Amino acid sequence: MDPFIPVPPIHYGGIERVIYDIACKYVEMGHEVTLIAGPGSKSPGRLITYGQNGPGSMKIDWALMKEVHTIVSREIKTHDVLHNFGRLAFLFSIAWTGIRKIQTYMRYITPKNIRMLNLSGIRNATYTAVSDAIVKTGKPGGGDWKTVYNCAPVDQFDFVREVRADAPLVFLGRLERCKGAHSAISVAEKTGRKLIIAGNISTLEHEKEYFHQEVEPRIDGKLIEYIGTVNNEQKNRLLGSAAAMLLPIEWYEPFPVVLPEAFACGTPILAFPGGGVPEGIRQGVTGFLSDTVDQMAADVNRIGELSRESCRQEALSKYSDTVIATNYLKLYQSK
Repeated sequence: MDPFIPVPPIHYGGIERVIYDIACKYVEMGHEVTLIAGPGSKSPGRLITYGQNGPGSMKIDWALMKEVHTIVSREIKTHDVLHNFGRLAFLFSIAWTGIRKIQTYMRYITPKNIRMLNLSGIRNATYTAVSDAIVKTGKPGGGDWKTVYNCAPVDQFDFVREVRADAPLVFLGRLERCKGAHSAISVAEKTGRKLIIAGNISTLEHEKEYFHQEVEPRIDGKLIEYIGTVNNEQKNRLLGSAAAMLLPIEWYEPFPVVLPEAFACGTPILAFPGGGVPEGIRQGVTGFLSDTVDQMAADVNRIGELSRESCRQEALSKYSDTVIATNYLKLYQSK
């Protein structure tokens, strides 16, 4: 895993949270796990830390690559599988080795990098991505591809079968334009329904400008409330108390971790259909997909038609840490 955010994260870090959940499940299943991650990380098994974390450290240089190569070259001698959630570049130096390799993508893929790795003669490798939509972006680079969705530790989220009639809407995510907090606010303003926003403000200058110009001025503490970042316990309470979560994305969203987390609480989702999001929502059952703010606002009045029970069952049957860990284990054993 890239070292920039600790595993598990304290607040923001969906990828890091999924990695930790899967590692914990493997140990629970009786497997030996070595986690290679950034400083401040924790592991249910063995832990090796490297690199630096923090917003000023998000750079892959030769020193970091050398450190990764030294660690990985040593560790593959005593392990059966190398599962890389970090940069594809981390695999180049050991591509020719016989160890089973899984490269997982939780972001948009650049096919030319995949093509280069395949041309290097990589052995015994499978590529995975967190949605069919993202798999399609990687397949032009060649190789064996599978879809394995993001997960949530469902048993750590409380299922709320029924919420108050005036339960709020929730937006949970990075406060960047592509995540659509401004559109969520517009939905709340059009419907008169309270919106609670939780998430971190980006360190990127243009995204900070977006927040201060298009989001912050509309936060009044009444209809629109911003509560900052939330930990797991706070997230559980926030999602469980919500009538629905809004996901008005403006980008090719791979597959948001908050989707299975919301479903685990029984909370349906109103979303724009970007990237892998449509794969996770059963229209009219666990949520509504719409193309505009006006359509999403109209769907707010139909939340009562959605099934909180179906949301919870979807989380258990498709996105639990047990299900996803088992899906990865099948890939480990497939070659």
